[in-house]
Amino acid sequence: MVSTENSIYISDKAKLKVIQLMNEAGIGADTSYFLRVGVVGGGCSGLSYKLDFDNEIKPMDQVFEDKGVKIVTDLKSFLYLVNTELDFSDGLNGKGFYFDNPNASRSCGCGDSFAV
Repeated sequence: MVSTENSIYISDKAKLKVIQLMNEAGIGADTSYFLRVGVVGGGCSGLSYKLDFDNEIKPMDQVFEDKGVKIVTDLKSFLYLVNTELDFSDGLNGKGFYFDNPNASRSCGCGDSFAV
């Protein structure tokens, strides 16, 4: 992926899974909801990713849209997530969302945490 601007991206596979999960949660038709991504301390590499659905924009939030999906993160998390792509795997070696983060110097085997 070649980035032309500082943003957060989503793969086609992850987009389909996000839409499916929003529909299952009964919020798929509510355009006030979006995907909130963030970084929190913890995990085996020092920092962990966080994903959730939300409908409240906070004052320091950064708002992006990729492939029709609204993605929101707080400013501190964005410093770690700039030009990261959210992807989804349904393979035998692990099922779930993962972040393709060009800022991570290392990540753990489970893919849930990273270091910069």
